[in-house]
Amino acid sequence: MSSKISAKKTRSSSLITLLPEDIIIDILARVPRCNYPTLSLVSKHFRSIVESSEIYARRSLLDCTEHCLYVVLYDTETDEDRWYILRQIGNGSRRLLLLSLLPAMRYCKSFVAVGPRIYMFGWDQKNMSLSIDCRSHTVQTLASMPVPLYNTIAGIIDGRIYVIGIYESKVMLVFNTETQMWEHEIIKIDTELRAMWNMWSYGCVVMADKLYARDDKNSFIYDPKKIKWEMDHMLNSKAWVNACVVDDVLYYHDTDENEIKAYDPKQKCWSVVKGLEEFFSEGKISVWSRTVSYGEKLVLLFRRTLSCEICCAEVSLEKTQGGEIWGKVEWCDHVFTGVNLHWNKALAVVV
Repeated sequence: MSSKISAKKTRSSSLITLLPEDIIIDILARVPRCNYPTLSLVSKHFRSIVESSEIYARRSLLDCTEHCLYVVLYDTETDEDRWYILRQIGNGSRRLLLLSLLPAMRYCKSFVAVGPRIYMFGWDQKNMSLSIDCRSHTVQTLASMPVPLYNTIAGIIDGRIYVIGIYESKVMLVFNTETQMWEHEIIKIDTELRAMWNMWSYGCVVMADKLYARDDKNSFIYDPKKIKWEMDHMLNSKAWVNACVVDDVLYYHDTDENEIKAYDPKQKCWSVVKGLEEFFSEGKISVWSRTVSYGEKLVLLFRRTLSCEICCAEVSLEKTQGGEIWGKVEWCDHVFTGVNLHWNKALAVVV
């Protein structure tokens, strides 16, 4: 009896392979990407399909792309960064899983997500400029920077990645993602601004095609059209850090007040995201928190105070006609446990 069932399963599982290749790709493109590792085990044929660029092109045409969360965790014992991906496991919960295909890196680089790729810049000469293709989890070396930079921050505007760092003094370089080359001009940063040496520890965001960055005292705005730096005094009123942008509004977790704050650059005003009071009342969140844009939602990565558990919450956002912003926790899960691990960067990639 069991042999008959086994034979029946074998025949039914092989039926899809009798279909035309184009239809097979069309079917597999509709499958959630988190199932691709399992699909690749079915056969060599399936593995070649899910690892091909064609299936991702089809996913885009069918509007089946999805956001995948990648997290860089820093190991204080080995002094290395390792890549993890958030995936749903068998029982419906979510976990950060190590991506063993991606090499360990040194701490302190800037990261920018562009479509299905992650670009990395800074720190040492060996790993100065790299990109990761998140469809195949392969690493490529980019063209060398015009000058070596360290303590970098970066943001993308209109296909150009603006990388700010230190090379004797503060400078900015521009990487064109279309040509995959650096533009020749080295942009010097106005010396009348603060030293900004520690900007890398606060990060930067892009809103309305402008780059927003801060140091321990001030917030700065760079307009690439005007090639000009400005200051935003209202933005200075909050010590925003590890922020993200959703629909041109900046969000960050205020660990002192234990709430999500939002800044609208058009209205030049701060507000508190409402509707999350019960979620935050469950316990104080440590300073090790990150907000990450996740399509039209945001993800909050955090630890509870004195806890070794890394937690993750997905928050949907809605703006009322009166201008208030309301948040709703779609799910919250314990995704990792690590005593010596801290997150360096988290970002969502579209695949």
